[in-house]
Amino acid sequence: MKKLIYLFLFLFAVAQANAQEVSYFGEKITEKGAIEAAKLSAKMKNKKTLETKVKGTVIEVCTKKGCWMTVDVGNNQKMRVTFKDYAFFVPKDCNGKEIVIEGVAQKETTDVASLKHYAEDAGKSKEEIAKITKPKEELTFEAKGVILKNK
Repeated sequence: MKKLIYLFLFLFAVAQANAQEVSYFGEKITEKGAIEAAKLSAKMKNKKTLETKVKGTVIEVCTKKGCWMTVDVGNNQKMRVTFKDYAFFVPKDCNGKEIVIEGVAQKETTDVASLKHYAEDAGKSKEEIAKITKPKEELTFEAKGVILKNK
């Protein structure tokens, strides 16, 4: 009988560990007040930077160490997300997962060298990297905290 009770307690503990629905990276943040990534550009209007919370879907992640990710912002556009002070990374296998990020959104121009570096980190082919010849105006985000939804 004791063995059955211990087995039940062990299975319960394993189930609880597997049931964790979110992981936190960087500062522990909440979802409260997060806007849809597709609405970020409109919310920024003419601002160059905006401190905010955003929720969206991860499109790709740095395959070397998870030091950046891109998030779908609608209209076949994506936003590169880096992490404040390079202090934390996200799992390299989080493509397609839902996230909430808190930090600073920015409108900026990314130079060709950086774009090629990001393409290399993403595992793009040499041919794809060679096609990058112009700087890109884009939304970027420096996150101080990330919530990654595991389900």
